[in-house]
Amino acid sequence: MKPDVKNTVIPGAAAVIAVCIPSLLIKYGIIDAYTAQIITLGGVNAILAVSVNTITGITGQLSIGQAGFMAIGAYASIFFTLDLSLPLPVSTLLAGLITAFAGFLIGFPTLKLSGDYLAIVTLGFGEIIRVILINLKAITGGANGRRITTPLAIYSDLSFFTVTASLAVILILLQNFLRSSYGRAILAVREDEIAANANGIGVFRYKMVGFVIASFIAGIGGSLYAMVVGFVKPDIASFNKSIDYLIFVVLGGMGSMTGSVLAAYILSYLQEFLRFLQDYRLLIYPLILIFVMLFRPQGLLGMKELSFVRLVGRLMTLLQRKKTL
Repeated sequence: MKPDVKNTVIPGAAAVIAVCIPSLLIKYGIIDAYTAQIITLGGVNAILAVSVNTITGITGQLSIGQAGFMAIGAYASIFFTLDLSLPLPVSTLLAGLITAFAGFLIGFPTLKLSGDYLAIVTLGFGEIIRVILINLKAITGGANGRRITTPLAIYSDLSFFTVTASLAVILILLQNFLRSSYGRAILAVREDEIAANANGIGVFRYKMVGFVIASFIAGIGGSLYAMVVGFVKPDIASFNKSIDYLIFVVLGGMGSMTGSVLAAYILSYLQEFLRFLQDYRLLIYPLILIFVMLFRPQGLLGMKELSFVRLVGRLMTLLQRKKTL
């Protein structure tokens, strides 16, 4: 099989299997609704982790205000669906575009900073977004939030299918983007801004591209969160939410999209599994972070990505060796 075909067919087949088989198991009751809800919310968290990793791990800029963009996407999708009566797919796409535009407006003044200064400014913008959402009572419902009833909040199999398929599409498109000339320019900016600038790469321009893409993904994640949960409050734009998504990235590995996704699913399920500990389960996150920083500071996968192409290649090699023996 040709390399280009292999790199397209194998990941595509893996994505179809990961989306369709669990959806069927949920539909026929083999996976109960509670577990399905946890896995679905894990998928939403994974989308937000990919968003944070895009700006933090890929672009190399520390941003801790992604929950604010998630909130914009969530409220925008509710407004388009309830107030303008648009279909869910259209509302989700428009919510992503609105959030990307908000990312452009916020990124234009902030991306001239770097390091701790950028983190503090993005944190401030996240809090500003939360306060604005509280005070826009006519649109957001104020501190009480807004409710929405959609098929995604009713049918577990449909919500899982939609969220997981969206995650798969985002990962595939993002990996292809990173292999393009634009993606390699962003990686060059991450490695060394001075060297990238000396080679004619517009540092601010590519920082902005990465920030806008990350904002778009956060908007999609926020929209899916609203459609699945059916209720949104301004608190989802809080500092604690942004830190949760940053933890997924740190544990999975800065720069590893599949690592962030893996960490998001593990921690989402772990949080529910440890509910019998009540408030003591909140101690688990700090302990995990401490052990990871001590024994695996680069995260679960570091800068590496899980590759189904390499996995299938190794399996084929093992089978050929057994045949020769």
